[in-house]
Amino acid sequence: MKKTTRYFEALYARYNKRGLCNPDPLQFLYDYPDVREREIVALIAACFAYGNVKQIIKTVNFILAAAGPSPRDFAQSATPAKLTKIFKGFKYRFTTEKELVYFWLAIKNILKKYGSLEDCFLVHYNPVDETVLPAIKGFARELRRGGDLHSLVPDPDKKSALKRLNLFLRWMVRQDEVDPGGWKQISPAKLLVPLDVHMHRIAQKLGLTKRNAADITAVLEISTELKKHCPQDPIKYDFCLTRFGIRDDMSYNDL
Repeated sequence: MKKTTRYFEALYARYNKRGLCNPDPLQFLYDYPDVREREIVALIAACFAYGNVKQIIKTVNFILAAAGPSPRDFAQSATPAKLTKIFKGFKYRFTTEKELVYFWLAIKNILKKYGSLEDCFLVHYNPVDETVLPAIKGFARELRRGGDLHSLVPDPDKKSALKRLNLFLRWMVRQDEVDPGGWKQISPAKLLVPLDVHMHRIAQKLGLTKRNAADITAVLEISTELKKHCPQDPIKYDFCLTRFGIRDDMSYNDL
């Protein structure tokens, strides 16, 4: 059943609270006030945001602990030999030690070429585009250029919902009590919902889509529906909606 704007605004007012963040890989971003550090942490946390949330937290914590106080410095000084030694034997679901090494090297190459992840993204971002989708695809190609990142960065030319890159953008573009932001040149109005099976089920329950597949077409459909409730910031509702079914004290049936 479709819900009203008042319904979504009430959810946002009640549940868009930093105190409800745990468990969520977003929590790592709060430890990095420097946006040039935060964007790297955000990319790592978002790209590993698949599977059980407790295991995601454990894995991201391990990776960031290995990187030390400055993930940016760690990336810039990374070499294949150094990374292979540090992450020898690493395995998280479909992500292997080899892929994690490629991932850090991809970040290093982008920093060397563009200076920051944001500047790389902005090369592909056009303010006249209706959404950030073309820029996300360009950014994904940049990341995938240096090696096989199939489990961390999906092929942008397929029908993937690109959930983790949209999650990364939500964290870095939006700014409120939950999302720390930092990227100032991208309009929140152009963001797309980070869609996984969980969010897809919620969207169907709330009448935001009738589509059965959680693909990029569903992403665009749901984002368009959310934009009717808040044209300037449609993805503001994502965090509060996804608390249901993730937190033990918030049931999916309560929506």
